[in-house]
Amino acid sequence: MVEPRRLAVRTAAARMSEMAGDSVGRSVGYSVRGERRVGPGTRIEVVTEGLFLRRIQLDPTLEGVSAVLLDEFHERSLAVDLALALTLDVRSALRPDLRLLVMSATIDPEPVAAVLGHGGDPAAVVAATAPLFPVETRYRPGSAHDRLEDRVTTVVREALRDDTGDVLVFLPGRGEIRRTRTILDPLEATAVPGGVVELAELHGSLSPDEQLHVVRSPEPGRRRVILSTSLAETSITVPGVRVVVDAGRRRTQRVDPDTGLPALLTGPVSRAGADQRRGRAGRLGPGVAYRLWSENDDRHRPADETPEMLDGDLTALVRQPHAWGVDDPGETGWLDVPPPIAVRSAK
Repeated sequence: MVEPRRLAVRTAAARMSEMAGDSVGRSVGYSVRGERRVGPGTRIEVVTEGLFLRRIQLDPTLEGVSAVLLDEFHERSLAVDLALALTLDVRSALRPDLRLLVMSATIDPEPVAAVLGHGGDPAAVVAATAPLFPVETRYRPGSAHDRLEDRVTTVVREALRDDTGDVLVFLPGRGEIRRTRTILDPLEATAVPGGVVELAELHGSLSPDEQLHVVRSPEPGRRRVILSTSLAETSITVPGVRVVVDAGRRRTQRVDPDTGLPALLTGPVSRAGADQRRGRAGRLGPGVAYRLWSENDDRHRPADETPEMLDGDLTALVRQPHAWGVDDPGETGWLDVPPPIAVRSAK
């Protein structure tokens, strides 16, 4: 089972083990860089995208593996597109018995089903539903001249005053998290309706233990304000969260069209991404989602995130198929064909 991030790997393995009434490393285990918890009875191994790519390159037959599950596929990272392409190649040439499942909460299933199909027939699409609690959406556009951290702080104070439960705040990156926390610092340990405020952060630079601490149940009598990147958007449930404050921005690594070099760019989150974030408030009970843009602006946002394949740095795409034995990446089966000019630049 392939997950996009190490935190998702650990929490997915822990959740499945809990549901099976078992401990991690027995029937369900996981592997991330520098850590592996599996045993002789492990039937499901959860791994990161990067680890899976290394494993399939070293063992193209995927010996001992009967099924590959690609989770959170709607994120459309270059790594997961590569994982899909290489696994399809393995199934076609070496392992016709290999089962492949692509999972996503928001992606359009028809193009994926067509790629996964056999002999021109699309793969089966299975729709799994789960009960979600109602989430009220409140738009707080503010002024474009205000600093993002000031607008976020105003809405967080409103949520602590008017709503219940912990508050999960989505910000583009660590810089915005740091500046917002500086403004919110006076609230730390102060009493608000429902408990005492506790500030926390959630991003990829934290240690695994620090990340896991945030996704554990909060202490009684506390109301946490969790400042997070898109790390908390999918794959995990943060206990206690009943309010989401979405700044509406996302930072991704893309190729700068002016220089042709990879750069970290900040842009609007898509409607699908915003809905994923909104859903974090309704996992455990009725919730509220604040959006720092207007309802009219919402209609003009992109429907989905642009796949990294179409505007990202394709250096890894060139390296991986070459190591696989394919000189031209265009010969590999892709859900979205890589742009030839980007492939030439990567070479």
